[in-house]
Amino acid sequence: MATCESCAARSPLISEALAVCADCLRQGGAQWREHLWQVHRANRARFGLPAEAPKSEGGRACNLCLHECRIGEGERSYCGLRAVQGGKRVGGEIGRATVHWYHDPLPTNCVADWVCPGGTGAGYPEFARRPGPETGYTNLAVFYGACTFDCLYCQNWHFRLGGVGSASAEELAEAVDERTACICYFGGDPTPQLPHALKASRLARDKGCGPLRICWETNGSMRPALLDRMLALSLESGGCVKFDLKAYSAEVHFALTGVDNARTLANFRRAATQRTERPVPPLLVAATLLVPGYVEAEEVGQLARFIADLDPEMPYSLLCFHPDFAMGDLPTTRRGQLEECLAATREAGLTNVHVGNPWLARD
Repeated sequence: MATCESCAARSPLISEALAVCADCLRQGGAQWREHLWQVHRANRARFGLPAEAPKSEGGRACNLCLHECRIGEGERSYCGLRAVQGGKRVGGEIGRATVHWYHDPLPTNCVADWVCPGGTGAGYPEFARRPGPETGYTNLAVFYGACTFDCLYCQNWHFRLGGVGSASAEELAEAVDERTACICYFGGDPTPQLPHALKASRLARDKGCGPLRICWETNGSMRPALLDRMLALSLESGGCVKFDLKAYSAEVHFALTGVDNARTLANFRRAATQRTERPVPPLLVAATLLVPGYVEAEEVGQLARFIADLDPEMPYSLLCFHPDFAMGDLPTTRRGQLEECLAATREAGLTNVHVGNPWLARD
């Protein structure tokens, strides 16, 4: 049981990794930034990652994401992919990516499976192979081994240990066959390697193997112009962009991820302007992980109001938390917390809310 350093409250819902409760984070504002920066600095140092994005004058520029790194001699980009040695950029080669993939039988455990063609047949016959769940077909699940966030509860943190291979966009596109109904890019996050994903998607679509949807699971931190290209591919193919909205409060978001959420919220709002261009299947889907003690009814309610103001029918998936990585001391989501969060979404006016993994909820 951890103790909050600010209010001295003792609770199993205070992570020892943060040592501060959500209420104090929201109320304390900037006073916690130095403490939280040190938490994330130590967490990233374990994997040889820089504490913050390099901003060296005259450094090599990377503008794929919100960090807009300027990488000087001997420095590494925030995502860890790119460095400068001897005046030359190394890593993150043009045309190749740190990536691996596998064929996942449909229907699959996807954030959007309850509204997407793979799980429901929505959009048949233009966007789906069958009028119902696409049994017998596969999703090409593409995992990128880098990320623009530093989530302390990351479920896929093992990619930081290495072991993720390297491949060209052409090699990835070759993995698509006549039974591949969709490609979903995730990670990590696809953002640091979006040019690779965009090229592979075009090459795969050009093969003409039947409906081939392009989908994304992302933290939404990319440059807006790249988001537009992602949306265009998903729109034309029947795919969707799945935003992981981690928290609404800037303070809670920074505590959990080490990054501000202004770009994510702005990009979600930008994407929502295209939602009416193809109502079925939905172009945009939101999801939030219910982190005990930190992302509960208050945070979910604020996120739900933000979404409802854009579209009250927007698909929104709530995900139960499983302890992992630096926040392995927290419990799984309790059933009562889940019900409180569902009530908060209804109060906010959302009408299309789903629980993605209710079997994890504890009594």
